[in-house]
Amino acid sequence: MQILQDKRVAAPRCPMPRREMHLDQLPPQRAGDLAFRIFCTPELSQHRSADHDLLTARARFHLRHARWQIVPTPVGDVQTYVYEPDGAARGTMMLVHGWTSEAAFMTAFIEPLRRSGYRVVAFDFPAHGMSPSRRTNLADCARAMLSVCDFYGPIEGVVAHSFGGFVSLLVAEGGAPLTHRHPIDRFVLIGCPNTLSEVTTNFGQSLRLGEAAQRAYEQHLERVGHRPVTEFSSVALLRGIETDASPLIIHGRKDDEVGFHNAEEIAAAIPSARLLPFDELGHRNVLFAPPVFRAVMSELGPRASDAMSRSMPASSSCGQEMKASA
Repeated sequence: MQILQDKRVAAPRCPMPRREMHLDQLPPQRAGDLAFRIFCTPELSQHRSADHDLLTARARFHLRHARWQIVPTPVGDVQTYVYEPDGAARGTMMLVHGWTSEAAFMTAFIEPLRRSGYRVVAFDFPAHGMSPSRRTNLADCARAMLSVCDFYGPIEGVVAHSFGGFVSLLVAEGGAPLTHRHPIDRFVLIGCPNTLSEVTTNFGQSLRLGEAAQRAYEQHLERVGHRPVTEFSSVALLRGIETDASPLIIHGRKDDEVGFHNAEEIAAAIPSARLLPFDELGHRNVLFAPPVFRAVMSELGPRASDAMSRSMPASSSCGQEMKASA
């Protein structure tokens, strides 16, 4: 754990505040350029809580039993964490965290999956957690995940949170900007956005970008992503994935970062998708609620338990608010 603390102390801190950043006084092209740089710097996210470092230190405690391994990728080395089952592995499951988060915040899912006989792999996106760099983007995160999947694969299923859902679906679809796909049969998408355009619009509004500045900012994203922002969506990616699997969509009705309507849009457009709402959960505490663990295990546990999983109620609630950064 001393290594974790040393990196946290030694890492250069960005002097720019994360909140109250308004770019409406700048020329549009300059504002768009700066918005893109801010958007690609997880440290500057307006969704990162003030006590993020404290919460991170607590969460990383749960990485102590993992096998730590560096995996080289086209966008730099990535830190991975591997948990082996007690016997022969029945397959490999991957946990994928969200923007500004890291693998440590997904560890509540590890032990149930491991005890079910799966090898569990988690990793930190570039510029997140223990992986190096300060800036990254959706395309580079997808390139990094694809390399991790190829290294540990085949990957049978993925539990992905928020932005991690975008990345996971892109890896399974394999379109631009990736060179190939990694087949993934089973998906649990938790608090996942549907359209990238809604994400970019909300971000632009938070910085008070004008129309020209917003377009300049989105052009940067299209340049690195090799596809229009308006065409990038979870629905489109799911339609492009060659699998018969039916994704499980888990979403808290009180999610104030990725609105519940995103889950409804995905479920309405993908006939095989199953939506499981949680009435009292938001964007972060959904990762720490026992009913969510049970839902994930019903979905990804041994196939013999599938009949039992189908008997779950369509809606659940959890009244206890849990604080986390993800």
